Amino acid sequence: MDFTEEDRGGCVVLAPEGKFNLVSAPPFKARIDELVAGGRVRIVVDLHGVDFIDSSGLGALIGGLKAARQQGGDLRIAAPGTQVRAVLKLTNLDRILSPHDTVEEASGDW
Repeated sequence: MDFTEEDRGGCVVLAPEGKFNLVSAPPFKARIDELVAGGRVRIVVDLHGVDFIDSSGLGALIGGLKAARQQGGDLRIAAPGTQVRAVLKLTNLDRILSPHDTVEEASGDW
């Protein structure tokens, strides 16, 4: 899985593409850890390009959320597709990672 990264001043937007799974989750989580270690603790994950997520992908998001919050920041998700929304709802993680419709909405109050 590839992902793009965009610095939007108040936050960093990471946009993964394709399958967010056992193979792709570790390098994505490692990048979040690098950002947080560098003081970039406001992160938006734009999920519009993700067509599949499994427990490894969810783990990377939750781990990133925890890392950001421990440093006084936050991780928010934006534009999840149908499958991602279904998995978030099934696991009740939509209560912790509240999905926003757009990146702008997710980063609006930063």
